[in-house]
Amino acid sequence: MVLAFAVCGVSTASGAPIKIGIINNPPSESGYREANARDFESVFTAANGYDVRVFYSITNDEQLNAARQFITDDVEYLLISAAETTGWDGVLRSAQEAGIKVFLLDRMIDVDHSFFEAAVVSDMRKQGEIAVELLKGLNKPEYNIIHIQGAMGSDAQIGRTNPLNEAVAANDNWNIVVQQTATWDEATAKQIVESVINTRDSFNVVYAENDGMAAGAVAALGEAGISHGVDGDVVIIGFDCNTWALEELLAGNWNFNIQCSPFQAGPIHEMIQTLQGGGALTQKIVISDEKGFDARTITQADVDQYGI
Repeated sequence: MVLAFAVCGVSTASGAPIKIGIINNPPSESGYREANARDFESVFTAANGYDVRVFYSITNDEQLNAARQFITDDVEYLLISAAETTGWDGVLRSAQEAGIKVFLLDRMIDVDHSFFEAAVVSDMRKQGEIAVELLKGLNKPEYNIIHIQGAMGSDAQIGRTNPLNEAVAANDNWNIVVQQTATWDEATAKQIVESVINTRDSFNVVYAENDGMAAGAVAALGEAGISHGVDGDVVIIGFDCNTWALEELLAGNWNFNIQCSPFQAGPIHEMIQTLQGGGALTQKIVISDEKGFDARTITQADVDQYGI
């Protein structure tokens, strides 16, 4: 579900635009990130009373350097989707000392909660748990899994990886054939699956931590003549619910997709409005309401409503 927010212009008491620094992963990372960046670009605009600077990088060190520069530039608010969960304590302490208010978007960071005003994020671990439960529901005699991970150390990768690792450890009939990062990249995911095919290792599940990597895996299967999806030999799991990915479910070509909402700009804007008006925030962490989809039950209405 896409939540709608009325976006009204805001500014400082002097009437000057509010200086915002946004640190995000690049739109080219995935369809999800493209939608996420577009959401923030549509809300945090000059017309809505903001002076916005944006920095995109998938590298934590580059993001940290950008945050330091934004602090030096005296932004009033710092909005962060961190490439990794660790390494942020010093920068956020500096922001706090400078009186800069921090919001986390999309992903959590491993810092004391006093370092940020609020976080509007996904429960990445819950997403992984949903995927594992859907897999269990297939009741396969054996699960031989190609696990394609996202950018290592990110909240999304950790949250989507750990439930699968725990299921493998707890079930003798669950096996990891290969577990390797493709850093959200479709072409790299294709290469990983091609390598497994070439070694002739047996597998019947591809657990890809975003839709783009799932698409890369499916491309490798297609070229090798290996069937996949509802009536195929290989189960396909993706994350993010891109419209085209949900259409693959609807066609039975993939099995499962787990939602990850990219729409956090509206809630953060409303919180900034509250702070600018002298109010206090009532919620520290806002978790997006997300679900999993099964190719056996998904409808066109689901695709239309939840696709991004």
